[in-house]
Amino acid sequence: MPDPESRRSELYSLLGDLPSRDRPISAETVAVEECEDYVLEKLVLDLNGLELAPAYFVRPHEVSGPTPTILYNHAHGGTYDGGKEEFVYGRSALRKPAWATLIARQGWCGMCIDTWAFGERRGRTESEIFKQMLWYGQVMWGMMVYDSIRAVDYLSSRPEVDPARLGTMGISMGSTMSWWLAALDPRIKVCVDICCLTDFHALIEAHGLDGHGIYYYVPSLLKHFTTAQINTLIAPRAHLSLAGDYDCLTPVAGLERIDAELQEVYAQAGVPEAWKLIHYKCGHLETAAMRAAALDWLQKWL
Repeated sequence: MPDPESRRSELYSLLGDLPSRDRPISAETVAVEECEDYVLEKLVLDLNGLELAPAYFVRPHEVSGPTPTILYNHAHGGTYDGGKEEFVYGRSALRKPAWATLIARQGWCGMCIDTWAFGERRGRTESEIFKQMLWYGQVMWGMMVYDSIRAVDYLSSRPEVDPARLGTMGISMGSTMSWWLAALDPRIKVCVDICCLTDFHALIEAHGLDGHGIYYYVPSLLKHFTTAQINTLIAPRAHLSLAGDYDCLTPVAGLERIDAELQEVYAQAGVPEAWKLIHYKCGHLETAAMRAAALDWLQKWL
């Protein structure tokens, strides 16, 4: 079986010319708000030295020491004015209350950053960003993943955060970011992805490539990795995937292929219970049952 660290390095190398992982991170606190369920910090982070990343950090009103923390990844949905607002205010595909509230009610901290082209980083189209980066040897998805890894670096530096109890989650594009981030960063203890564990080859077979924006595509990826092979890099850490059988972004045949491979990988690792894929008779949305399953998983493993 290939060495996970060498495969992790191989996957990272496909993400284009990325900034150094050693460059310092700076953070500016723009505002602090006392909300009903948490304290909300509005931040501006310099994660990459190229473009600032506004972020929301939430913490319970009472924090006695380092606490479990979730890096929440926002969705796409063509709502470029959304971004990190989803974490605090939700979106139509998600249940209420928003995940920031749920996380704080568990006594945990959480953060969400605006990724490239979204929220306070909007102003250039996704297509423009992708094309410019391509000319410079960069990959848009690579730069997005890089920012998420550096966000983990930032979280690990905060006194309220327990760096040994970090989780990541999201829906849609945020789901994809969650399993990429967990695969590439062993510091992530728990991964929950909602409605976007997409088998790339099944997506091709279903003629579904236009269901994803241009940001999603990494040059030469399929010469090196399947979706399942990326996700094996998360094992033996806890990973829950929630999928809708009517979701055209996650063809069922592909989900079954991934599930079979990961069941074998987790069984060989001696922790078959740490991987679970649950199907629901729904489309591209979070149902009440999905939310309950996600919360139970986080409570169990984080």
